[in-house]
Amino acid sequence: MKLKCFVVVLAVISQTAVCQSTTDPAAWRDETVQILSELVKIDTSNPPGNETRAAEYLKGLFAKEGIESEIVESAPGRGSLIARLKGNGKKRPLLLMGHIDVVGVERDKWTVDPFAAVIKDGYLYGRGSSDDKGMVAANAEVFLQLHRAKTPLDRDVIFLAEAGEEGTTEFGIDFLVEKHWEKIDSEYALNEGGDFVLQNGKLLYAGVSSTEKVPRGLRVVTHGSSGHGSMPRLDNAVTHLGAAVGKIGNWQPPMRLNETTRAFFAGLAKISPPEEARLYTRLSDPAVQEKLRATNIRLNSMLRTSIVPTIIRGGFRENVIPAEAEATLDVRALPDENIEQLISTLGKLVNDPEVTIERRGAGQRRPAAPPSRLDSEMFHALERSQQKVFPGSATLPVMQTGATDSAQLRAKGVQAYGISIPKTDEDTRRVHGNDERTSIEGLGKFVEYLWAAVIDVAGGK
Repeated sequence: MKLKCFVVVLAVISQTAVCQSTTDPAAWRDETVQILSELVKIDTSNPPGNETRAAEYLKGLFAKEGIESEIVESAPGRGSLIARLKGNGKKRPLLLMGHIDVVGVERDKWTVDPFAAVIKDGYLYGRGSSDDKGMVAANAEVFLQLHRAKTPLDRDVIFLAEAGEEGTTEFGIDFLVEKHWEKIDSEYALNEGGDFVLQNGKLLYAGVSSTEKVPRGLRVVTHGSSGHGSMPRLDNAVTHLGAAVGKIGNWQPPMRLNETTRAFFAGLAKISPPEEARLYTRLSDPAVQEKLRATNIRLNSMLRTSIVPTIIRGGFRENVIPAEAEATLDVRALPDENIEQLISTLGKLVNDPEVTIERRGAGQRRPAAPPSRLDSEMFHALERSQQKVFPGSATLPVMQTGATDSAQLRAKGVQAYGISIPKTDEDTRRVHGNDERTSIEGLGKFVEYLWAAVIDVAGGK
């Protein structure tokens, strides 16, 4: 296989590259950066989304190479793109997926134009550069290289760039599962949601997500008597709400490990300094749990269902005591959490007859599903790819504390795994934040990693 890509310098990376077959990783990286740049320049902030514009760019990219693709719209402008490279059918398909919608921006808080794909200091800056257009660009590059090299495949490889992941899954994965399942039905899926941690310029570990917590929003409502603000009341709804939220916010559900988190902490202990390893091998110690709660909120969240008060509403005038007040709880439940039992436990904790705790309608779409297997052909292929591209690091299974579209796939029986472009803690902090960025070198290494995994699990033997 010989491929060669003649790419214009990154300063004018928006121009079209003329591509032939090459195995040069730098050429693959540069073309991936070009694809990502074009995607970032298309504003697909959700709401309203307008993902069809990004889908049309990808469709045109594939069409120039002779690859057929299809845009399916759940509503005007809310399009997802699907393409397929045919294999010999010996094995069921592999799905390469990523979402093309992004969260909105506070333009005045950015130091660069969030939709200009600015390249500086080894990074590409822009909304979606990390979440999740970087993944889409890498998937597209691997897809193109498979096609150009006429790679023999034992299974179909499906490319999916979907709409609606950022809070409106009814326009994306829910619609695709319900109306177009035959087009994305697969044995394995590779998606966002991994945790590839960079420390001191090296990959500490490749965290492959095999399961994730489930969003299950709750609300706390208090009732009392309305009245004049000059006369304090014992049944002030705001006072009761504040006390209830304080109790809930300071309480943690008990720790409960599952197969994924048990393997993660055991593996993390092996590659950590002695003082940190001591924590990860003594998780049942309440003092250790409190230390993690104070020093590593992500790891603490992996240990249990998490409950975070995020919104409080109550009152409309300074001098009027309201009859009702309400708080929103962001609950990220372990996959096997019994929500009704959790509500009952919170009610006993609050112990106030003026307070009710109930489910919210929003945030319920992600289904709870069994975790993807850690002994599958795909997981082992990812381990081998890590050893090839990031030698000296380790592959660890992780439970994603956020939510991804892998949940809907796992509920349909797909073995879905979350992977990631390598990130520093600072890179991770910028996801959904200001000056979001992705490392150009990291993106190039990720494409190599993804290619190695796809060839391992889908390439003709």
